[in-house]
Amino acid sequence: MKSSVIIKGSRHGVLLQLNPEIPFTELKEEVREKFTAAARFFREAKMAVRFEGRILSDTQEEELIEVISDAAGLNIVCILEDSEYTDAAYRCVIDKSITDLAKRDGQFYKGTLKKRQILESESSVVILGNVEYGARVAARGSIVVLGQVEGSLHAGIAGDDEAYIAGLVMMPKSLKIAGVKRNFRYEEEADENLIVCPKIAVLNGSRITLNPLTD
Repeated sequence: MKSSVIIKGSRHGVLLQLNPEIPFTELKEEVREKFTAAARFFREAKMAVRFEGRILSDTQEEELIEVISDAAGLNIVCILEDSEYTDAAYRCVIDKSITDLAKRDGQFYKGTLKKRQILESESSVVILGNVEYGARVAARGSIVVLGQVEGSLHAGIAGDDEAYIAGLVMMPKSLKIAGVKRNFRYEEEADENLIVCPKIAVLNGSRITLNPLTD
């Protein structure tokens, strides 16, 4: 059965594609289920959200925002309309949240890492931007990318096998957790790995598994 709620992540924030036909009470419950499943990734992040596919009243938007916040701990900074869903709007959201993010444990890097750039962290790191092909990130803890991942990421560099790597759009060249590495070849794995949705990579025994954070 086709999902009535589809969550997509991008460098702009979070996009929710909503079924226009089902009753709002059913839609709200499915939103709750989706974000509960993704809570580990979104916890306490500050982002913008955009609703698509269904006309919502102001009250319904407020109810969905409350559901999302309760289920995933995601702080919605603003609701974006079609005309506002741009890089400029995203930068505005990040500027509002960067001060609060800096107070939390771990390192926060604002900006896109380009080819041949390297970012190293002695703790966990949250990257507010993209990791482009040819860029590298290494951290003693976990790595979260609020953008697109195309480069090489290594979490748990000191041997922490509970570290993880998460991103809004995951198309990495390679991922490594502790001492286990996985390379990606998209011409062979397109069906599995090119689905645009938030994903998390974890160490499962002797291999790295990459799983969607939403169904």
